[in-house]
Amino acid sequence: MSISAHLEELKRKHDTLSQQVEEEQRAPGSSDFSIAEMKKQKLKLKEEITRLSA
Repeated sequence: MSISAHLEELKRKHDTLSQQVEEEQRAPGSSDFSIAEMKKQKLKLKEEITRLSA
């Protein structure tokens, strides 16, 4: 897999997580823990994207 293809996959996963976080935040009774975990995953993806783009 080329770096550009890997970057695109990471960006796709990041966007998917963003949507999931937004949906969870709007849902009544959603777990703060699960939202925090998704945000951590999102941050790790963003850091990896930044590292590979440099």
